[in-house]
Parts: sequence; structure tokens; C-alpha cells
Amino acid sequence: MPVPHTADAQRFHTLYSEHHGWLQQWLRRRVGSSFDAADLAQDTFLRVLGKPGTLDDVREPRAWLSRIAHGLVVDKLRREEVERTCLEAIAHLPEPEVISPEARLILVEALCMIDALLEGLGERPRQAFLLSRLDEMSYPEIARHLGVSLSSVEKYMAAAIRHCYLMRRSLQAA
Repeated sequence: MPVPHTADAQRFHTLYSEHHGWLQQWLRRRVGSSFDAADLAQDTFLRVLGKPGTLDDVREPRAWLSRIAHGLVVDKLRREEVERTCLEAIAHLPEPEVISPEARLILVEALCMIDALLEGLGERPRQAFLLSRLDEMSYPEIARHLGVSLSSVEKYMAAAIRHCYLMRRSLQAA
């Protein structure tokens, strides 16, 4: 993480000292947990630290901080849903296929990354992509499953791959 310049460090310190308590309370009302609110508030300010020079342009600090924090809350809720769904599926595995806690963590992390890559993708391209990559269906099988033409599946897959590529680039830049 870049070390802020002296002026940036002073602006950050002022922003933090004037708004941290407010932000933590704002988050607590939304997530219902003081511990989660404290973590999310810290994560919000870490995001701010990762964007040197942006403090000059902030006119409404609470609106800006709440927008960043809201995104983190959404990410947290999505991750919890992915984790819950994954753990429910694992719980139904036959005994010989039960995976270790470490493997579960790796699986949840991978699923969260996939979920983040597919965020914002339309429903049909998402379905086609998941059927292709996870269920290993061929394009003709996907077309039959979705009740669409083969050319539609090809368009869905092209859109999904393009979307994933762009999302991956933007996530790497963040």
C-alpha cells in the first residue's frame, strides 16, 4: 500500500478522526453487529488509503464514505451467501467425499472470486457460462437446457468471457 504524502496523511487523519465514529455507527445499524461494523469501518478507511490523492476531490465525506462502506457491506453479504450455499452443499456429501476445513476455505474463496467475476452479468449469459464451465455441458446441450438457439449460446458465452476478462482486469487494478 502506498505511503501517503504529508498533505494526504493530514487529510486522511482529519477524515478518519472526524468520521470514523459516525461511520462505525452507520454500519452497526446496517449489519447489526458492533464487531462487523468495526471491521467494515476499518476496511473502508483502508480503501481510502489505497486511493491517494482522492481526498482533494471529496466534497461530501459522509456520503463518499457511506458509498464505499455500502459496497463493502454488499460484498460481505454476497460472500456470506456463497459460503452458506457452499457449506450446505458440502454437508450433503457422502462420507468418503467430505473435504477438509482447508479445502472448504479454498473452495469458498474460489466461489467468491467466481461470483465477483460474474457480478453484473445478465442472467442468461451467467447461466450459460456456469453450465459450460461447472457442469461441463457442450454448447448444444446448453442450448437445449436453456431452450435457446446455438447461436444464442455462442453470444452468451462470448459476452460472459468478455465480461470476466474485463472484471478480472478491473479487480486486479483495484
